[in-house]
Amino acid sequence: MSIPLYACVYAAEFPVQTLLRLHPELRSVPVGVLDGKPPQQVVCSINRAARLAGAECGMTKLEAEGIPQLRLSLRSHESEAAAHRVLIECAANFSPRIEDARTGTWPEAACACVLDIAGTERLFGPPQTLAHRLREALHAAGFRASIAIGANFHATRLKAASSTGIALISAGEEAAALAKLPVGALHLEEDDARTFAIWGIRTLGELAALNEVDLVTRMGQRALQYRALARGELPHAFQPIEPKFALEEFCDFETPVDQADSLLFVAARMIDCLVARAAARALSLASLTLRMALEGGRVQESAIRPALPTADRKFLLKLLQLEIAAHPPSAAVVSLALTAQAGQSSKVQLGLFAPQTPEPSRLDVTIARLKAIAGEYRVGSPALEDTHRPGAFRMEGFSAVGASGAAKTDRPRIALRRMRPPLPVRVVLRDEKPAAFRDREKRFEIEAAYGPWKTSGCWWSEESWDAEEWDVLAEVDGATLVCLLVRDCARDQWRLEAMYD
Repeated sequence: MSIPLYACVYAAEFPVQTLLRLHPELRSVPVGVLDGKPPQQVVCSINRAARLAGAECGMTKLEAEGIPQLRLSLRSHESEAAAHRVLIECAANFSPRIEDARTGTWPEAACACVLDIAGTERLFGPPQTLAHRLREALHAAGFRASIAIGANFHATRLKAASSTGIALISAGEEAAALAKLPVGALHLEEDDARTFAIWGIRTLGELAALNEVDLVTRMGQRALQYRALARGELPHAFQPIEPKFALEEFCDFETPVDQADSLLFVAARMIDCLVARAAARALSLASLTLRMALEGGRVQESAIRPALPTADRKFLLKLLQLEIAAHPPSAAVVSLALTAQAGQSSKVQLGLFAPQTPEPSRLDVTIARLKAIAGEYRVGSPALEDTHRPGAFRMEGFSAVGASGAAKTDRPRIALRRMRPPLPVRVVLRDEKPAAFRDREKRFEIEAAYGPWKTSGCWWSEESWDAEEWDVLAEVDGATLVCLLVRDCARDQWRLEAMYD
């Protein structure tokens, strides 16, 4: 059996890290996050610049507002949940076995997970190399985290929470590595913490040096767990989670946003994160769903579907800009969520003499602009509807995947060319059959008429129809035409629908 080896990732001040991840321009600004309901809001998380400015966790909102240049923001648990999924997803690139290390005894403003990295040396090198690569990957994802590696699960958790950077704990030296940590690192119960304070126990090294029998006699069986934690000997049954891969990003605005430029500024960073996460799995973005929560409780959703999956950030941002311009929010935006569907980017080998085709990105932008001019449902690919109504179709989103061409045949064919819109005509009947018809300019004599073919449907709605179709052979100025005449029985109107070739 291989020797167990764990790597703990500890992200302190996670609420403020969630905020700065999507707003990197605020990293050098003192920032604090407020939690609770007014008027009992307190500061639950601050960044390093805010700490240097004099801010502390636990301060009331009134006290925090007295610190110059301190920027306060409300806590968003939904944004933190999305950021936590991203952190777990980033860690999963180094080990499939991950346990969520957030427990009730840890600070609520911290996020931690433990990776089982036993046997990963052939993939990522020695533990120190893996730790550096893991920290760089987390930094690229927007997280500042400390990492501890050791053979004991709890020892790595305690060491990562009390250090900054990377810490390596050699097997058998867990007690020495934890000796200088304060007893408060165990997050003891209030009575137990008071007892250790009376005894003068300040560090884990002093706690580990106590006699086991005497400690249990005075404090009970729970003292065994405290002592085992201090010595780095407490066993643990690893409970890996199964993170679900979901390309989602969420941003909760401090104040409602009513400017499109402000929305796009935040959306650009969210798209960058989505593309980077998909690229880490050799994937592209096949679709992008935009969900905006508006003032008043309303929600507006829209979808962007490129012709081909893409990883071009600027192209996706341009499509998003055109979508927002075509469907602007009806009220100020309270929160913004982007959800992407991953897909494989296809590559097509063109023939040597094949004509040059336009780039998919340019084609999508052109289609989006045409929709803004002509209308949402006037641009796309036509698709037949499941109905007997003549010429009924709907417009669907354009797809670059072409259907296979029809098989060639030598059989003669006839083409029906519909006139859009149909041409109104006046028809002369003889023996209840069309004998002649006239448009605005000419009169057509009908030599033969075949029909009628009656169609009707949707009598229960406003889209009902009742029509008679006639195939006629007509002459005008010595020329012969084969036409399709249709009579609207409900309105008693005739129209020229199509011509036969």
